[in-house]
Amino acid sequence: MRGVGWTVHGDGRSPQPGAVVRPDERLSWGRTAGLGAQHVVAMFGATFVAPVLMGLDPNLAVLMSGVATMLFLLATGGRVPSYLGSSLAFVGVAGTVRAQGGDSATLTGALLVVGAVLLGCGLVVRALGPGVVHAVLPPAVTGAVVLLIGFNLAPVAAGTYWPQDQWTALLTLLFTGFALVALRGFWGRIAIFLGLLFGYAVSWLFDRVFGRIGVKHTPAGHTGGHWRLDLHRVGDAPWFGWPSTHAPAFDGSAVLVALPVVIVLIAENAGHVKAVGEMTGDRLDSVLGTAIAADGGTTVLATALGGPATTTYAENIGVMAATRIYSTAAYWAAAGFAILFGLCPKFGAVIAAVPGGVLGGITVILYGMIGLLGARIWVDNRVDLGNPLNLVPIAGGVVAGIGNVTLRITDTFSLSGIALGTILVLAGYHALRLTAPAHLREREAPGGG
Repeated sequence: MRGVGWTVHGDGRSPQPGAVVRPDERLSWGRTAGLGAQHVVAMFGATFVAPVLMGLDPNLAVLMSGVATMLFLLATGGRVPSYLGSSLAFVGVAGTVRAQGGDSATLTGALLVVGAVLLGCGLVVRALGPGVVHAVLPPAVTGAVVLLIGFNLAPVAAGTYWPQDQWTALLTLLFTGFALVALRGFWGRIAIFLGLLFGYAVSWLFDRVFGRIGVKHTPAGHTGGHWRLDLHRVGDAPWFGWPSTHAPAFDGSAVLVALPVVIVLIAENAGHVKAVGEMTGDRLDSVLGTAIAADGGTTVLATALGGPATTTYAENIGVMAATRIYSTAAYWAAAGFAILFGLCPKFGAVIAAVPGGVLGGITVILYGMIGLLGARIWVDNRVDLGNPLNLVPIAGGVVAGIGNVTLRITDTFSLSGIALGTILVLAGYHALRLTAPAHLREREAPGGG
């Protein structure tokens, strides 16, 4: 079977100085298992934070991330070492869908449709070539969509999580920021996870020092309040069991809110394939369409069971860059570990107990980082924001997306937020490009869209 046969690199113990372990090579199985565990830790934080923020089962998310990774490796013939974890790009979509009265089934139904569209886009790219991605979604557009998706989440962090325990949120924010900047190597790559552990510890300490939070003082005594860190369900949860699943439901307005994220997922996959190709020295443009289609297919599978959408993970690229070990065998090991974790309800109970204040501190940084990745796309591709051809559609789309501007089409149908912002950027860019004078089109820097 393609992608599951490896030759042993050297003596199987460690690469020679300057050498790399290629995707079709491996070290000894013991060392490969250790590398797989390292990949699990690298993807772990975001993969379970995403479903928690979206109100989905984290156990199912972790389990399906393992299954999705295996399917992705098979689909790409083992040429693209990659871990597929839970996509954070849909957190804003989840907030919007639930604010409109949708439940988990409505959310996963919308995500399933996005996965099906992504699968179709991948097949088109495979047939027409990777150039179609850059023509339809230039960096000016993809950067704007990523930016507005991240910053659209700001009200969720500020209005939902932070007020639950502002001091724990502040301390978690400060520690996570310190970890992201000051820690090096492997520890720096799991800074979000370390911030979560720190927030757990602070919440436990505050419970013992200050007692319950939210207690109301009345003449009759103290009423209400709750513990910041409530672990009573952990003891009741079994060690082994199948995660909770549900069938998706389909709602047109929820689908429209989610569809713009297709752009982000295509951009993520394109960037991932390019980065892996540069590290391994392989030309992987020919498998870009396959990678996009595989991501879409695994998203359909995960959401059909009630889990979050999947996407390729940059965190694991960092692990490969640090170790210079690109063996897909390590990813198979990581996927196996993830499936075992997903089948442990006690693990899920620990995740579900994450205090709101901890999420407040983490999401303030995390959502900002997602948004600024859009600005990084502009910088890396030298997008000229002084050119009205770029500036006008980006300005209108970003403000509409971040500000949740609403365009009411009928009494029962409207476009707002991410969906409206994406349409304004994408349609506006291409429409203006058709009508713009030649000197504006010529001002675009190479690679700038």
